[in-house]
Amino acid sequence: MWHCCFGVRFILSIDMMILCAALLGEAAIGYPDVVFRAISHPVVWIGAGISWLDRIGNRATQPDWARRLCGVLAVLGLLSGTVGPIWLLQHEILQALPFPFAILLLAVPASSLLASRSLYFHVQAVADGLHDHGLAGGRDAVAMIVGRNPQALDEAGVVRAAIESLAENFSDGVVAPVLWCGAFGLPGIVFYKTVNTADSMIGHRTPRHAAFGWAAARLDDVINLPASRLSAVWIVLAALAHGGDAPGGAGGAVKAVWRDAGSHRSPNAGWPEAAMAGALGLRLAGLRIYGEAVVDDGWMGDGRAEANEADLRRALSLYRTACAIQIVSAFLVTGLIARG
Repeated sequence: MWHCCFGVRFILSIDMMILCAALLGEAAIGYPDVVFRAISHPVVWIGAGISWLDRIGNRATQPDWARRLCGVLAVLGLLSGTVGPIWLLQHEILQALPFPFAILLLAVPASSLLASRSLYFHVQAVADGLHDHGLAGGRDAVAMIVGRNPQALDEAGVVRAAIESLAENFSDGVVAPVLWCGAFGLPGIVFYKTVNTADSMIGHRTPRHAAFGWAAARLDDVINLPASRLSAVWIVLAALAHGGDAPGGAGGAVKAVWRDAGSHRSPNAGWPEAAMAGALGLRLAGLRIYGEAVVDDGWMGDGRAEANEADLRRALSLYRTACAIQIVSAFLVTGLIARG
């Protein structure tokens, strides 16, 4: 039993070291444009596989039960083709290279699957667009990060859309990959990003994907449950660290999460959105337009709906602090596991 516990602790320690190195690398340099231009991005490679499976396995002539079954098989095949080889690669690298070099080498692809830096700059572009070019600039920038019709948004709508995207993607693109990498190393973060990418591409309730994307959507909901709750905790702690800088503060964030998180149509998105809304003293979500579809979620938070550029910049500040808290926590957990 002692040897078993030691083995588990050793594996967790390695996975957490990979995570810490990846967090520092991603925060420092992100995913350089020169690398993207040269080899694209791992998520793009995964997306290409999903598109191929969608073309060959999702036929309109099939009944829904057959399309759902094909969707299940597609997800299983996709995970076998990504996670399996990455697990073998991590094992071989750890066996072949000296310990510090192995950790650093594995951290490089892991860092490419974290999105804290890119998310910040995409949302900052909305604030800059509003500041430099008014409503038109804000609409152009927010169209890059949300699926709703930007022409239907006034300035408050643009700001709320950007803050909602920041909060939800903090959970999906930052906290969840960190949890899966910390628990299972590079294979864990690849597993998560594969499922999350599949959900974003085929996990929609449309006539084409309602059946075929069912497995991807449901699995994504399940694997995001811990991260969505933890992301709300990080936002509450960030609001606490900001003190008087956040109108609603930590108390407002806790209140909004307790009251409103469950009223969102997503089992996960309501947690970080409610926390951000409460911390900023705003109302988020509510009625929104995606293409021709109208989505009417419950309101997150009980503050004002007339958000502005200053609110968006405060949200970005809270986000930076929440990311910093997560990095510090990862290092503390790594130290505790290593000490045993």
